[in-house]
Amino acid sequence: MDTNTIAAIATPLGVGGIGVVRISGEDAFTVADRLIKTAQNHAISEMRGYTCAYGRAYDTEGDIDEVVVSVFRAPRSYTGENVVEISSHGGVYLVRRILRACCENGARPALAGEFTKRAFLNGKLDLTQAEAVADLISAQGKQSAKAALTARDGALFHKVDRICGRLVEQAAHLAAWIDYPEEEIVEVDAGELASALQNCEEELSQLLDSYDAGRVIREGIDTAIVGRPNVGKSTLMNLLSGYRRSIVADLAGTTRDVVSDTVQLGDIVLHLSDTAGIRSSDDPVERAGVELAVEHLERAQLVLAVFDGSQSLDEDDRKVISFCRGMTSIALVNKNDLPQVLNLHELEEQFSVVLSLSAKEGNGAEQLRLKIQELFGLGAFDSSAAMLANERQRAGALDAVLEIREAREALASGVSYDAVCVCIENAIDRLLELTGKRASQEVVDQVFSRFCVGK
Repeated sequence: MDTNTIAAIATPLGVGGIGVVRISGEDAFTVADRLIKTAQNHAISEMRGYTCAYGRAYDTEGDIDEVVVSVFRAPRSYTGENVVEISSHGGVYLVRRILRACCENGARPALAGEFTKRAFLNGKLDLTQAEAVADLISAQGKQSAKAALTARDGALFHKVDRICGRLVEQAAHLAAWIDYPEEEIVEVDAGELASALQNCEEELSQLLDSYDAGRVIREGIDTAIVGRPNVGKSTLMNLLSGYRRSIVADLAGTTRDVVSDTVQLGDIVLHLSDTAGIRSSDDPVERAGVELAVEHLERAQLVLAVFDGSQSLDEDDRKVISFCRGMTSIALVNKNDLPQVLNLHELEEQFSVVLSLSAKEGNGAEQLRLKIQELFGLGAFDSSAAMLANERQRAGALDAVLEIREAREALASGVSYDAVCVCIENAIDRLLELTGKRASQEVVDQVFSRFCVGK
């Protein structure tokens, strides 16, 4: 492991009340001593861990800013190394100048995610907990933040570790029975082994079953708002956004491009795209907008198809319906504040969910939230339970399930215990890679490449 002392700005670059530069490594205190003078004239290297001191930061050009220095001594720090955090006023110029002074006095700039990577390599976090740190930073809602914090506390690691431990126990018994037949080792009971493997497979399968709902909570839902012109798509976009995000006008074809926004509907995050009205047009610009609308519709995880309840369905409406076939979609019959003309029967034949609302009057958002929750299986989502957070973890759990399933099939078909043991050991390897106990350098590097510099 690289033991160089590293430094980085740990707060977002921008004007704020406070900015933090973090230093970590064997020489962190020495670096800090060279650029900080405390008010009591105490050396940073003499301070006890978990203490702070007020002082001023200096570089070769002179006084930089007044600062508060926090000291964390190894191994009781985030990285497991000596750590110093320098808090100054939150100006971009100031924190960059302090960082430059750190590098001039013995530190080097940290790589993306290097602080958390060092925490992993020093045994402060497992790989799933390290990934949860990134998920906490990017959390967009209460549920996603709670799920990430649960993983940061080790819920997934402990669950996978327990399953892995049971598999190790079975593999060890099998290996001993195979390799030392002359010893007085308890005979392998095929029924007990099959039951143990089934239990492990079921627990991992439960984790896999909850993955899609968890991904929706963490990442949000890519959602396209589609419909013919003047059905109220932009008004719906503004209702869900909570402000005037899209231009609303009675003139058909007002929306030519795709207007995007990320909104929160309860605990559900929607990445909304308000698209151009779908209709036949001789205007080349409008035709390009319609083509773009169809592209967004085809890529969306959820389609909100908007229809005007005060008018009968026309050919453009039926085009919208045809584009929605095979998609996860909700038909929204808008303008229920006006006398209703539209016959719902045709929509109910094509859509599993049909809702009536008035985007202009601001009603219907709560019913929409409940239906989206139902469609994506979020009603029973438990953010305090262990869950798989990304495709890397999902792939590891799935590979382990397949290996366990193969071991069970081999056991049932009467294949030698050697083959069964190989499958169990392969499952163990997949789970150890998932938690990082036996992960390749390539996997570790890939995980931490997601992080920002300074974390």
